[in-house]
Amino acid sequence: MITIGIIDDHSLIINGLLKMLQDEPAYQVLFTAQDGADLLQKLSEETPDVLLLDIELPDTNGIDLCKKLLTLYPKLAVIALTNHDDVVYVRKMMRNGAMGYLLKGTEKESLLQAIKTVAAGEQYIDKQIEQQILQQSIHGRKATAYVKLTNRELEILALIANEYSNQEIADKLFLSVRTVESHRHSLNQKLNIKTTAGLVKEAYLRGLI
Repeated sequence: MITIGIIDDHSLIINGLLKMLQDEPAYQVLFTAQDGADLLQKLSEETPDVLLLDIELPDTNGIDLCKKLLTLYPKLAVIALTNHDDVVYVRKMMRNGAMGYLLKGTEKESLLQAIKTVAAGEQYIDKQIEQQILQQSIHGRKATAYVKLTNRELEILALIANEYSNQEIADKLFLSVRTVESHRHSLNQKLNIKTTAGLVKEAYLRGLI
């Protein structure tokens, strides 16, 4: 069973999330909170596997709070829950340790998948935002953070972040699978990363996608 905490200053949002989760035996909500102080108190009593964290709170902001929480509870998997669909917010939350980013109003299936994914130690980004990131990268955004990637590497990195397989990337870009694998190896070498999840997370942190 995956245990969950929810923090949001709007009762309507909390009630909506509780309704989506109430009939799911594999998911258990341990507590809800409406501000940072309340959350910290409840976390000191019991720590869930996953925390759904609103970015805008009455006594703090979720971006800074995320960093503080993961210092105190490093095993906590945080999913940012927000109305902000700007990629800048995604990068800020990922930089501070969030494992997921989900827009409010998401469908139940996406919510459950996000929780399951981050509980397993992997990242989850809202599909709508992933598409924005993909489009920005494919249309020629340049890497500016400590490492220089080729335009082709940027294209492939964006597709990797959007969960394309090597074969799908090859088909989309009219390359051989071997060429895609070569580019992926180059990306891993340049970013000093061994896994796909690590590659995507590092790319977000560096502002490469």
